[in-house]
Amino acid sequence: MHFADFIAGSVGGALGVAVGYPLDTVKVRIQTQRKYTSVWQCIRNTCKTEGVNGFYKGLSMPVTTVSISSSVVFGTYRNCLQCLRQLRSGSLDAPPSKPDIFLSGLAGGVAQVSVMAPADIVKVRLQCQTAPYQGSASHSKPKYRGPLHCLLSIAREEGVLGLYKGANALALRDGPSFATYFLTYNIICEWLTPAGQKQPGWTVVLLAGGLSGMCGWTIGTPMDVIKSRLQVDGMGKRRYKGFVHCITESLRKEGPGVFFKGLGLNCMRAFPVNMSVFAAYELVVHILRTSP
Repeated sequence: MHFADFIAGSVGGALGVAVGYPLDTVKVRIQTQRKYTSVWQCIRNTCKTEGVNGFYKGLSMPVTTVSISSSVVFGTYRNCLQCLRQLRSGSLDAPPSKPDIFLSGLAGGVAQVSVMAPADIVKVRLQCQTAPYQGSASHSKPKYRGPLHCLLSIAREEGVLGLYKGANALALRDGPSFATYFLTYNIICEWLTPAGQKQPGWTVVLLAGGLSGMCGWTIGTPMDVIKSRLQVDGMGKRRYKGFVHCITESLRKEGPGVFFKGLGLNCMRAFPVNMSVFAAYELVVHILRTSP
């Protein structure tokens, strides 16, 4: 088992969250709240009513847990790839095939859902908390006072399974998304690395990381919209009966374009975030494997 990949994935994931969080907040609000008609309107409104801190609501939870989930993604990916390569060719030195990379990425994306789902619903609810809770005695107090209070409140009011709302959509987002992500990264590195050179240069790593993130989010955005809507459905009046009902209602009321809400933001955010993730990952792996 390659523990270096788990550690490197953890570092890369935490760095990626810090880089992309403000745009992630804007993306979640656009996907879940119809009052926002454009990216700039959402940014202006957030700045005006909540200040800069509004873009960082719920940051502490994903920084802690995304480092764990990224560790699971990269570690599962690398170890599945090793197993598939050994099964296919009987040797760990054989280059991985494209199907091996795709399946390993798919496994990594699905594997991290158990860790990611509770943290993600806390993140999304805090990001969408722009007004005081109507059921509270004082309208000056929000429903959730912070990440831990939000986590405990969901568990108390909706049960432990409430923490896994939207987990099916999350798995359908992250499985294909990470499969595309790792496959694209490997293809670009293969294309741009000169023959005879074992490892891609840093310029190639940065470019491949950024482009692979954009490709992954292009595949993942439709399920990302559904996931976010299911997760915030509980902060107020319930709108959806479940996964399929959320898809059909969203399609009926807003048309096919609803599934690509936030796609531009996802791609804009994905390039610097995943550039940082892969740079940190490759650097940490290199340090850990060359150190005595």
